[in-house]
Amino acid sequence: MSTPLRTSYPVPVEDLIPAARSLTAELGEIPSQNRLMKHLRVGKDKAKAVHAALTSEHASTRPESHLHSVPATVETATETEPTETAPEPASQEFVQVKAPVVPVPLVRSGWGKWVPRLPWRGGISPAAETTPETEPEPESDVRPVRSWPVLLLALPAFVAVWSGWVGLGELTGFGVVHPLPGIADGFTINSAITLPIGVETYAAFALRVWLSGRVPAKARTFAKVSALASLALGALGQVAYHLLEAQGVTSAPWPITTAVACLPVAVLGMGAALAHLITTREGSNR
Repeated sequence: MSTPLRTSYPVPVEDLIPAARSLTAELGEIPSQNRLMKHLRVGKDKAKAVHAALTSEHASTRPESHLHSVPATVETATETEPTETAPEPASQEFVQVKAPVVPVPLVRSGWGKWVPRLPWRGGISPAAETTPETEPEPESDVRPVRSWPVLLLALPAFVAVWSGWVGLGELTGFGVVHPLPGIADGFTINSAITLPIGVETYAAFALRVWLSGRVPAKARTFAKVSALASLALGALGQVAYHLLEAQGVTSAPWPITTAVACLPVAVLGMGAALAHLITTREGSNR
């Protein structure tokens, strides 16, 4: 590699040309005036003269060469800089790209309003995709559905269902018990109330999970089957009680007693299974 000239005296242009030739051989092309100024440590005028001499020699020795000097306009624009600035590597160049705007799907809430669908984080998750049944309607056509009439429907049903299950429980051996013997002997509870609370509450919960459309497929299938089974079992329980009461039976037959005695255990198992399926992701082995 050529060594820049180091002297405190002015050097003639003729003495600078050999060093400029060596630099040209290293670069494989005629260096620019700025490069000559930096390498030879000379001013603009001498660098311009050396550049002209190199260009003349190269043109005379290789007339077919396509090497040419940098236009004067480019040199003028870069003369204010004492050194050349190396171009940035191509790997450092980047183009800022805006992220595409993804529309947020909407789902209908329990109050009849459309809300953004949140990502699945366990529990009752939103539907995987928007279906024609869940697509939002035009704002002018959306009318909130009042839910207060359900209370009027639930009150008489609650009285009938409660009394039917409690009566059937008393006919099958359910009755007043002391749940805390030795701790609170005076505390008693009628175990017959466990039938309407367990069976009907689970039926309502499973029905809600099934119709929500926000749970995994396995959980929705299980909720559908168990909800229908619970409602059918509740109806059969009401029928059995009224038939026994109409016939004046004071003690239910053993098949009915056996079925009624198994209800609390069955409700506990179905509730635990449904809760597990709700919080399990699709394809998971948990």
